[in-house]
Amino acid sequence: MKKRKVLHIVESFGSGVFSFLTDLVNSTDDEFEITIAYGVRNETLENFKEYFSNRVRFIEVKNFTRNISLTKDMKAFFEVKKIIKEVNPDVIHLHSSKAGFIGRFAANGRKVKMLYNPHGFSFFMKNSSSIKRMIYLVLEKIGALRNCTIVGCSNGEYTEALKLTKNSICINNGINIESLEKVIKNFKEKEIDLNNLKICTSGRIGYQKNPELFNKIAQEFPNIQFTWIGDGELKETLTSKNIQVTGWKTREEVLKIINENDVFLLLSLWEGLSLSLLEAMYLKKVCIANSCIGNKDVIKNGENGFLVQNDNCKEIIENLNKEICKKVSENAKADILNEFNTKRMVEEYKKEYRS
Repeated sequence: MKKRKVLHIVESFGSGVFSFLTDLVNSTDDEFEITIAYGVRNETLENFKEYFSNRVRFIEVKNFTRNISLTKDMKAFFEVKKIIKEVNPDVIHLHSSKAGFIGRFAANGRKVKMLYNPHGFSFFMKNSSSIKRMIYLVLEKIGALRNCTIVGCSNGEYTEALKLTKNSICINNGINIESLEKVIKNFKEKEIDLNNLKICTSGRIGYQKNPELFNKIAQEFPNIQFTWIGDGELKETLTSKNIQVTGWKTREEVLKIINENDVFLLLSLWEGLSLSLLEAMYLKKVCIANSCIGNKDVIKNGENGFLVQNDNCKEIIENLNKEICKKVSENAKADILNEFNTKRMVEEYKKEYRS
């Protein structure tokens, strides 16, 4: 039987979106013929192809850029249009705002199933001016007029998608437990050490991840070691002497560092649904996350982690004790096993691809 063709189009080919794609693609390439049209970012791993099955085909979109550029975006549009014509897919799966907008119009009314994952709507980007955010919202509304299903990766994102179009569904992000277990099988579970607390976060050091607040909290606890796994344009913001910045690491190295810490601190101003957060929960870390869409869809305050509200992060850290840490970390892992795993997530995407 001939396999249905799935074309993934992704400009933001790094960090959380990259992890999402590796799990989804490697769990669906047995049933579907998969091509990934991608852009290269600073955080795109040089050996990225090694993370995927050798059945997957890659095509670089040379004019994909993070920022809006009429010249490059028009060139990217024609590149994507040419790729769609060449691949002739049955399903087009778009990832993040830039690829989502260009891809929906490059498909040019083809009779093809289209899915679009925002992975965090661009109009929530608080580092953009109100005018820019309004432009992003208008572009999303225009894009939503196309015959394409928007897939919210959390309930909060799905609620926002419904404001754009009724043609929206929710498929919660998940992590691949089997794949994760292969990586962490030799890790020793770390018991929380309240007398020698270690706190970390992971991701691009950019405005979204709130490095200014991370630095402020580190300054309030000079005797605690803070680690930022990643790199980015706002690295200079992390001035506190007790912060270690690791630079970009492989997935195994990232997980190893998270496992060596006690607390995972995610202070994002906006999120889709952070895979790093889900992995930290599975590793039974005490997770403290800013109360924004995405984070509050998975963290139940005081039950499986803590939500930062009204600048109470310092208070949360000061009030940690062994009993509460044990409870929230065990509940966190149980929630990942029951709700946020790729086995469930992949089956839902497969249903969409088949339909």
